[in-house]
This record gives sequence, C-alpha cells and structure tokens, in this order.
Amino acid sequence: MAAKFKEMFDEMVSKYEKEFDAFQELHDKYETDPRKFQNDFNAEGVKIMEIVHEYENRLCGHMENTQNATYSANLAEKFRGEIKRYLPKLDMIGVTIG
Repeated sequence: MAAKFKEMFDEMVSKYEKEFDAFQELHDKYETDPRKFQNDFNAEGVKIMEIVHEYENRLCGHMENTQNATYSANLAEKFRGEIKRYLPKLDMIGVTIG
C-alpha cells in the first residue's frame, strides 16, 4: 500500500492534471530563462500553491494541534518532497530575480 502522502499527491495531480501539466511546461521554461518567465511563473505558481496547500491541509491539518504535530510536519515535508521531484523550482514561486 502506498504511503498516505503519496496517495494524496497522486489524487491532487490527477484531479488537477490540466493545471499541473500547464505549470510543468511553464516551470521548464522558467528553468531555462528565469528572468523572461518570472512573472508568468509567479502568477501561475500562486494557483498551484493554493492547490498544494489545500491538499497539504487535508493530509496534515487535523494533526497540527495534537501530539502528532511532529509527525504532521514530517508528513508535510514528504508531500512537498514528492512535488519537488516533478517541480524542483517550486520554492521559487513568488521570488523576484533582480
């Protein structure tokens, strides 16, 4: 059986396949020319991050205020790690290159 974070990741990507595919294309362009694609990357990235946060909250939200808070943080980290395998520049969303 797949880990819970992996199941949640798969569900998110399949439900929002169109959005993730479009962002993947933009992400790849951004990797080759960050200055040129910065504004589009940030604008579309905000939408992707809203989806990511929604699923992260579904995965971990109910654990935050319990004795499982550390487990919750680890789970969130694994979930983010799974996303970064496909979108390594995820953390660059919102960053402005001078």
